[in-house]
Amino acid sequence: MFRSLLAVVCLFSLNAQLSAQDWPEFLGRGGTAKSSDVVPTFWSNSKNLTWKVELPGTGSSSPIVVGDKLIVTCYVASESEAKRRVLCFHKVSGERLWSVDFPIDYSEDRFQGYITEHGYASNTPVSDGENVYVFLGKGGVHSITLEGKKLWSVDVGKESSNRQWGSAASLILYQNSVLVNASEESQSIIALEKATGKKLWAQEAEMLELTYGTPRIVNLDEGEREVVISVPGEIWALNPTTGKLNWYCQSPMTGNVCPSIIVDGQTIYSFGGYRASGSIAVKAGGTGDVTDSRVIWTNRSSSYVATPLLHNDRFYWIDDRGIAFCTSATDGEVIYRKRVDNLASGRPVYASPVLIGEHIYVVTRRSGTIVYKPGDSFQPIARNVLASDDSDFNASPAVSENTLYLRSNKALYCISE
Repeated sequence: MFRSLLAVVCLFSLNAQLSAQDWPEFLGRGGTAKSSDVVPTFWSNSKNLTWKVELPGTGSSSPIVVGDKLIVTCYVASESEAKRRVLCFHKVSGERLWSVDFPIDYSEDRFQGYITEHGYASNTPVSDGENVYVFLGKGGVHSITLEGKKLWSVDVGKESSNRQWGSAASLILYQNSVLVNASEESQSIIALEKATGKKLWAQEAEMLELTYGTPRIVNLDEGEREVVISVPGEIWALNPTTGKLNWYCQSPMTGNVCPSIIVDGQTIYSFGGYRASGSIAVKAGGTGDVTDSRVIWTNRSSSYVATPLLHNDRFYWIDDRGIAFCTSATDGEVIYRKRVDNLASGRPVYASPVLIGEHIYVVTRRSGTIVYKPGDSFQPIARNVLASDDSDFNASPAVSENTLYLRSNKALYCISE
């Protein structure tokens, strides 16, 4: 009884700084991309737009919400200098509370190819309710207080990969550490101590090149944990305390892997590869090569950029070619596949879907936010366009207290009744 009570107290202490209304990391707490809140299904420049603030630079990173603070990153450039900026706004009023600059005084990948699609600020911050941890690619990992004071900065590599596509993965937290997928920067996964930035461990491997997804934590029996990540051709599970490889399995995702791992209890799902080469379900746990013993299914259905939403044994997403998918979590088979009408040309969707209340919200890059219900067919009920903004909306949304937050390359928007 005492041991159980102690465990509850420790768990409460670890999360005491975060509330249920926070959206503290990419796709919300634990990356589930779900909220029980209720936000408007319809909005425009004249309806349900509570506030709008202009941003000083571009970015594909999602905003996060901690308490009354809304935090986002931008890339700001002029003829004389370039820098990344972390900005904090009051989530109710939109008032800017603080900003912190990180100058780019090193060689960045050239602004060409795929970098022109998502830019230099693509990594979503994470917070434990006490501090904010920001990954700026070759600009390193940084810890900032919620009042905007710099605590520490750590370089995690400045390599230039063959593709030069830039950084994309977001940070996650585990106990006293910050976990970094620094595949683009140093072909490594790194754990940093939250308090000091000290490197706790690093797992380096050439296979990490072209790994752009955010890792996730799996809770096993008897309190054990694993950090899982999808790399080209394989899934890895590492000990989050030591970085040692627990197990791996072969996967159908070859080439670059962009979607993040999806965790449902002790089942791991992964999508991606070039071009959307496959998907897989694996039972967590085990040791060594578990391809033959713990892989539940593989399938050719997949997403290339967006991380699919798992809800009631179904996956939902709209891919970068503008096709809406629903597949089964039981075997990966397609339930529906339907082209979305009247999307802007090019790659129309980069953002990942989010379930808010009873509706799925998908932010398109240039054609508004599509709202539809989960089910056996794709039947959108709304497409909400903010007509005054012709820039790209690459970021997935954030949700807090019945309010939706969107960011584009130009502005930050607050949507509520």
